[in-house]
Amino acid sequence: MIHHMIMTADEAIEKLKSGNMRYLLMNSNSGNVSAALRKFTYEHGQHPHAIIVTCSDSRVIPETIFSAGLGELFVIRVAGNVIDDHQLGSIEYAAGHLGSPVVVVLGHTHCGAVDAAINSDPEGYIKFITDEIKLAIGDETDDYKACCLNVKRSVALIEHSLDIQQIEEQEGLRVVGAMYHIEDGSVEFL
Repeated sequence: MIHHMIMTADEAIEKLKSGNMRYLLMNSNSGNVSAALRKFTYEHGQHPHAIIVTCSDSRVIPETIFSAGLGELFVIRVAGNVIDDHQLGSIEYAAGHLGSPVVVVLGHTHCGAVDAAINSDPEGYIKFITDEIKLAIGDETDDYKACCLNVKRSVALIEHSLDIQQIEEQEGLRVVGAMYHIEDGSVEFL
């Protein structure tokens, strides 16, 4: 069952952009985390206006970057913002059952996972992440270009999902890529 979007994808992207502009001008998070909102979301559920798939990097905090409070973002974090079945299932849930109108794959500059894919051949479970990134970046060695290519691959993998395609067609869901610039805090929508 697909729930109707809570706003258009364009409205959600504009809300994210204006939240990032507030973030660039502030020293602390202005998102609403009040007791009243906690009670409201407990009683009425969550209705996030955006699904954010981003890296686990501790410098990348979507709720802060977009000046968001409780219930506004459905955040999925994994090193290198790579996509597998678990992330796809989470995205399908948020888009199909919570009515989120936009999926943002939020990469970032100076990503350690992308750097590892470019400059090393890790072992262990990290290899699952770097192998995915290597599929995205090929022979690219420029850090920024590689980060963008990695975002674009994740966007393509999400859009390949039949459930996501159905929600895009029926409800206007959009899947977009973006880059968070760690050096200055700005978000660039690709």
